Amino acid sequence: MDTLAGELGGLLLNIASHSSPQPDEQVPAAVLVPLYLHDGELRVVLTKRRPDLRRHAGEISFPGGRRDPEDITLIETALREAEEEIGLSRDTVSLVGALERTSTFVTNYAIHPFVGLLGGERAWRASEHEVDVVLEPTLREVRGGRTRTRVERRGIAFETDAYVFDGELVWGATARILERLLERIEPLLDRRATV
Repeated sequence: MDTLAGELGGLLLNIASHSSPQPDEQVPAAVLVPLYLHDGELRVVLTKRRPDLRRHAGEISFPGGRRDPEDITLIETALREAEEEIGLSRDTVSLVGALERTSTFVTNYAIHPFVGLLGGERAWRASEHEVDVVLEPTLREVRGGRTRTRVERRGIAFETDAYVFDGELVWGATARILERLLERIEPLLDRRATV
């Protein structure tokens, strides 16, 4: 696991340089991009939001949300939200890097993604208020499902880059974060595929 953490850390952005909001941000937010190794495959943890939520209902996302006043850093935001949404204890997360800030168009969030490698057993406790189900696809499944699709939201139809796996559609900010993750760690995924 230490070797994998080192390899990932070498491909990702420095955590400290992304832990504070930028002066131009309207609504600072953070997500945790949880990864773990299972049977030689690197998997990512995503959530499918409840279908009855007011915002982003039924969409796939990373555990995360807006920064609370008591969060000292955006790292705290990401870890707190992951604990609240999926019951992920912060002491089982080894932060290995960050990804580029991603903005949302409708909610005006500036999302800071932090990549964490999970250790130990995983027993998800999904928040009954926010999360419908926890998803755990392999990163190779996600990468293989890259597509362009037509989405309709609030009566407006548009084309967007997306990922499809197990019948689930990932688009928007989550798809952009996944794309940046896959671009950065592609050499590692390709190397692991040949081992």
